[in-house]
Amino acid sequence: MSPQSNIELPRSENELALRKFVAPEIVYGATARTLAGQYAFNLGLRRVLLVSDPGVKDCGWVEHVASSLHEYEIESELYLDCSENPRDFEVMQGAKRYRDASCDGIVVVGGGSPMDCAKGIGVVWSHGRHINEFEGVDRLTEASPPLICIPTTAGSAAEVSQFAIITNTQVGKKIALAAKGLVPDIALLDPETTMTMSDEVTSATGVDVFVHACEAFVSTANSPITDIHALEAAAIVYQCLPQLLAERQNLYLRSRMLRASMEAGLAFSNAILGAVHATSHAVGGRYDAVHGVCNGILLPAVIHLNWQAAEKRYRVFARALGIELPSDSDEGRDCFVEAVRSFLRLVENPVTFREVGLSDLSVDILADFALADPCMVTNPYRPSKDEVIQLYEVSRG
Repeated sequence: MSPQSNIELPRSENELALRKFVAPEIVYGATARTLAGQYAFNLGLRRVLLVSDPGVKDCGWVEHVASSLHEYEIESELYLDCSENPRDFEVMQGAKRYRDASCDGIVVVGGGSPMDCAKGIGVVWSHGRHINEFEGVDRLTEASPPLICIPTTAGSAAEVSQFAIITNTQVGKKIALAAKGLVPDIALLDPETTMTMSDEVTSATGVDVFVHACEAFVSTANSPITDIHALEAAAIVYQCLPQLLAERQNLYLRSRMLRASMEAGLAFSNAILGAVHATSHAVGGRYDAVHGVCNGILLPAVIHLNWQAAEKRYRVFARALGIELPSDSDEGRDCFVEAVRSFLRLVENPVTFREVGLSDLSVDILADFALADPCMVTNPYRPSKDEVIQLYEVSRG
């Protein structure tokens, strides 16, 4: 039985609201990576840009995918210039490589950063413009080249989402692109490729999944369909992530976390996110900080801020995790915030920016960036600039 199958969802006007739900074709299971060549062939591709990063290549996953492509006589041009938070110039260089090599599609193997970079490359090639011009929602007018994603982390869910996050180095901030055209054609989800993640990456990406699920569930764009995926993902992470950090080579737990990442991705790709991601993007873009870690640090303060606008949904979310909250509103809020903090400590995610060396935050600038982030639009509570500054101050520690 599903962990959240007996959870009674709050009644919402969104039950009858008009919604759309987008997702790629998904192939899930061990050895899914070996199908890259078959699916590229089915898409009619003959020469692909194979996007990854040096760390993933060193683990051998790039060679596995390249071999699969070779079996179907598909040539590949390797592009590895993807930073942890992909930069605009890396996207532009990748688009030039794609054009110069006369590629007709993109295959990416890696975490969220290579996948976002690959999405950006497709956008730049198809539109012939700089990637920074596409910040915002539904800014694409041309179809991107075919895209096949093979994730090696269980966190970003870029392989199923209509988002791409790129660092605009000219202004020092992350920009969010959101459009149906950013949804990959094929997602090959192979839990074996996540076995090479370090404990730090396992924790940070797992926390990212948890935040995706939480923000999608309380988003003003939630729907009955996204609710199912969000609660399932959250319950899996809450149960499995601490176990996985104790049993790093447990393929079953790795598979569960990869599925949770996919489910949370399907939820947030369609319900969008909220203030955690808006404020986290600002920090990550300015200080090149780890995305999942920033999300975890900011989550408790955002829950505290949003409680007045989303108490019923937070209570349902807590029950899906097996947490029973006091009936008093303030006591319930404080209990849930502390439960989330305890979970973050359990999975070794810092709970203050001071712990990661970011005690000197430019909170005024960060607040402006956060308020302009598209993810803030679907946050259940619309904060003032002073309230966003306070979020950063509380999370600074």
